[in-house]
Amino acid sequence: MSYRKTEKDGYYVYENDGGKTVATANDRVIFKDGFVFRDLAKTGELLPYEDWRLDAKTRAKDLSERLSIDEIAGLMMYSSHQMIPTLSNSPFKATYNGKPFEEANVPDYAMTDGQKTFLSEDNIRHVLVMGLKDTETMAKWNNNIQAYVENLGLGVPVNISTDPRNGAAKTKVEFKSSNADISKWPEGLGMAATFSPGTCREYADIISKEYRALGMATALSPQVDLAPEPRWMRFEDTFGSHPGLVTDMARAYVDGMQTTDGEKDGWGANSVNAMAKHWPGGGTGEGGRDAHYAFGAYAVYPGNNFETHLKPFTEGAFDLDGPTKKVSAIMPYYTVSWGIDQKNHKNVGNSYSEYIIKDLLREKYGFDGVVCTDWGITADTSKTILEFGSRCFNVYDLTEAERHLLAIENGVDQFGGNNDKRPILEAYKLGCEKHGKELFEKRFRKSAERLLLNIFRTGLFENPFLDAKKSRRITGCDEFVEKGFTAQLNSVVMLKNKGILPVREKKKVYIPERYIKSKLNFFLGTAPAYTENPVSDELVNEYFERVDSPRQADMAVVFVESPLSDGYSQADLDKGGNGYMPITLQYRPYTADTAREVSIAGGDIREDFTNRSYKGKTNYAANESDLDNVINARKQMGDKPVIVVMRMHNAAVMAEIEPYADAILCEFGVQKAAVMDIITGKHEPSALLPIQLPKDMRTVEAHCEDLPFDMTPYTDSEGNTYDFGFGLNFSGVISDERTEKYKK
Repeated sequence: MSYRKTEKDGYYVYENDGGKTVATANDRVIFKDGFVFRDLAKTGELLPYEDWRLDAKTRAKDLSERLSIDEIAGLMMYSSHQMIPTLSNSPFKATYNGKPFEEANVPDYAMTDGQKTFLSEDNIRHVLVMGLKDTETMAKWNNNIQAYVENLGLGVPVNISTDPRNGAAKTKVEFKSSNADISKWPEGLGMAATFSPGTCREYADIISKEYRALGMATALSPQVDLAPEPRWMRFEDTFGSHPGLVTDMARAYVDGMQTTDGEKDGWGANSVNAMAKHWPGGGTGEGGRDAHYAFGAYAVYPGNNFETHLKPFTEGAFDLDGPTKKVSAIMPYYTVSWGIDQKNHKNVGNSYSEYIIKDLLREKYGFDGVVCTDWGITADTSKTILEFGSRCFNVYDLTEAERHLLAIENGVDQFGGNNDKRPILEAYKLGCEKHGKELFEKRFRKSAERLLLNIFRTGLFENPFLDAKKSRRITGCDEFVEKGFTAQLNSVVMLKNKGILPVREKKKVYIPERYIKSKLNFFLGTAPAYTENPVSDELVNEYFERVDSPRQADMAVVFVESPLSDGYSQADLDKGGNGYMPITLQYRPYTADTAREVSIAGGDIREDFTNRSYKGKTNYAANESDLDNVINARKQMGDKPVIVVMRMHNAAVMAEIEPYADAILCEFGVQKAAVMDIITGKHEPSALLPIQLPKDMRTVEAHCEDLPFDMTPYTDSEGNTYDFGFGLNFSGVISDERTEKYKK
């Protein structure tokens, strides 16, 4: 027997010569055949699932047969969002020994009362972490919970997951994870703007190492929804509108995330299970509305283009170049895919659709990995439609247990955001009554096997613990940060340049403040109006001399965002309207005179109508003053240059801004230093538009939500058309192997 034992901070490490390293908090191990194994079942006898010499499938099958139904119910839940630590001002509340964190006198990495409960009583082993203080805190918290569950039941470790957390810029519409201590990269559209699946592969490979250093073995990403609908709230998180580019990006991302180099099957200590979303594509919400909300429940296909939206999954995430072969998990979207069910003709949320999950995903396309619902789809509806909840779309008449049963019957394995096992156990009881105990117990154990497989493949059953010092060296290291910043630079699209850029001299620059009106936030609360300085004086003065007045300036740099608006209004409802409003991509007030007279889809138990049309209504952009800033800068600067930098969440009607700008840079989530490097010529722009920028709102209203490239794009004063694949460098219009490969 040859091994080395090391005592760490709260756990022990056994390095097997010629075998895998195992770690344990309780130091309960088994010695056999000259090797050390964890005694997770506490029997003193080596069981197949404890034997790291066996393949992951064999071990998962063995353990799935040993678990009780109660324990399987816990595996089938995914926790609600967790904050490390959970402060009193967090949107997600928690206590520590019955007290708020600030009063509990506990370390930052302490477990909450709720975490102890859902781990021990509800048997949850999949935990979603959103916010975290820093790497060291996260590493110690990880070790806390892994030590805690090691002594429970059969010792199944916790599979920690995360939403995307490496975005370089905070979005105003989606509630995302913290990116503290880690490398920063462009958002999805920015990655697409590089037109480089190789860059995406490198990105995923790097962030997978950072995730594992934080204890995270599952990524709730990539978001591979095809994005032909430019008004959609999740638009910036996608890889754009081109089916081929999105498919290649999806494949590259999953390969990079899941593959540990040097492992025969690709799975190992650097692997992170990818959960591709959102099956069968969530980017076709009618009028651009989003299905996080009941008023955005319906995905429509007026162009009969449903099959194209499957390609990023079936030809990308399901068909990898690397050894892991296919994505490990799939998340269906909240949406009701209107008119798609060719079997039962039911318009229900995707996870509740037998046709979309069982017939298409499981049977036609043969996906045998984990299917996990999006968060919070099984609870009953809220009292009003304008509340953050109510996502059991068109299965309102079922009980919560019956909703779980229906999804499980379709082939769903796991329920996002559910911390209470009782509805799943009730669903099991109902399923046994309906299908027979033998058959339905087999169905439960199949889900357990799939879920356990993803934990085994990432090595958590051998060593779920972290060395905090090592984690700190990995996350946000210089190499990763530099590569992320390079990707940011390569994601910025130059749309216009009248010989202004680059600006190599240290000139005097005027940068106006921005004002944003009150609007709905992600949780449907009211975000107050605010004024902001779009870029710090300290950063600006590294490149230029910032001045307060246009009269003093040699040039103006005006930072703007694409128009921000909401697609639903309580005020309209109160005035006797239906509540539905046009989502505008222009800054000035927009009246939807050419919108559909009658909506394609509609219906909700809280509405006495089905027509969700907003035709004839007027809506406003909360950041209309961005346009004012550009126009005023033009007037005040006279013949001196005006450079516009647009942070693009959604496509914008550029006809309002372009005539007033001498140069326009479009970025999809980067640090301001990246923009400054391009303005000053430290880096030449190379990115291309991954989307179309529409001529006006009329072409947006006329287009089909499911069809890419069916809008008339804008042509600027220089004769350049802002279509897919367009971009400038300092020499002119870019034409290279990327534009040749990815044509419309």
